[in-house]
Amino acid sequence: MLKRLLLAGAASLALSAGAQACAFENETEVSILSAGFEAWKAVTDAMIECGNVNAELDQEFRQKQPAAFAANPSLYTLGGVSNGTITPLLNEGTIRPLDDLIEKYGQNLSPNQLIQIDGHTMAVAMMVNTQHMMYREDIFADLGLDVPGTWDEVLEAAETIKAAGVVEYPLGVTMKSGWNIAQDFNNMFLGYGGTFVNADSTPNVNTEAGLNALDMMKRLTEYADPEYLVSDSTYVQQQFQQGKIAMANLWASRGGAMDDPSESQVVGKVGAAAAPLAMEGGAPATTLWWDGIVVAANISDEEADAAFRVAMEGLDEEMVKANSDAAIWLVSGYEPSKLAQGAIATATAQPAPSSYPSTSQMGLMHTAIGNELPAFFTGDRSAEDTLAAIEEAYTTAAEEAGLLQ
Repeated sequence: MLKRLLLAGAASLALSAGAQACAFENETEVSILSAGFEAWKAVTDAMIECGNVNAELDQEFRQKQPAAFAANPSLYTLGGVSNGTITPLLNEGTIRPLDDLIEKYGQNLSPNQLIQIDGHTMAVAMMVNTQHMMYREDIFADLGLDVPGTWDEVLEAAETIKAAGVVEYPLGVTMKSGWNIAQDFNNMFLGYGGTFVNADSTPNVNTEAGLNALDMMKRLTEYADPEYLVSDSTYVQQQFQQGKIAMANLWASRGGAMDDPSESQVVGKVGAAAAPLAMEGGAPATTLWWDGIVVAANISDEEADAAFRVAMEGLDEEMVKANSDAAIWLVSGYEPSKLAQGAIATATAQPAPSSYPSTSQMGLMHTAIGNELPAFFTGDRSAEDTLAAIEEAYTTAAEEAGLLQ
């Protein structure tokens, strides 16, 4: 589905007619909790133009949303979610079906934006995202390097760049302890053909794919900032912008920031390509994501009506045209930039990477990986013991959640 979403967005299939900053004056209090990257800032800024809108952009949103939406009344009327963060809200029944609101205010939405669960539209997707290879075109040209297509080739290029001494670190890595390092493992693990859980929901990461993923990740850290366990996407974005690194497997939503002259020293120097393969013949070692909007269940129908109407103003053609480089939009008016080509190449690869699994099992697995992985990178635990610890932590959580007997 994510591949179709991305292609639909790139082709700008939907039609829209956004003509002014906000088509109405909102008189009902609307609040939203979302991630803090540039695309959400663009969307929420457009929503704020309608009046009476409070936007909280927080990279820790995924930890805060479940309890905030479970409150009655909900602490927020809208939420910014992805296929990796919507599951707890669905499981707890704290977001509402949107079909009636779409009928009233969603005339300009494309069918590809409607995220349907059990026959109901539960979210409206605004963009697609994936991690892909971003690199300094000028450095690669000066050193006669080809863009790496595999992670082994990334290591070879990193060694050449290190020897040339043209940047502080050849590579940026998003391996901050917790969610980020877990996601990097997830990408590499899938790239090596791994399967997180078995059909009976028992864990399945203590495998050859798991060992290969840890080995490759460890080798990559030799070319990165030694403080990589505090390095998240914003950290790596800034490393790029300040000319400190030459390449990174970074979220496509961060691409536009490279060409922002107000904060970047490398405008026009960064290119994008498909995420590298972990093994020949495999899919790019990454996952496909969508980001979008949900409406809280524990609010009045009047509040939901106003919130959704404001959300549609935030997702109009005018916003996209003013912020084209902020995301790979699924909203009408989007024209892919040069830095979007890496994400498109990733999604259209054969075989293509999988979508991030939106399951309760994966939520528990992701947490277990993020908690247990740092011990391997600090040298406190072997690869085998680390994978065993992940499986043990997952099993405990899955039993408590009733997923295992």
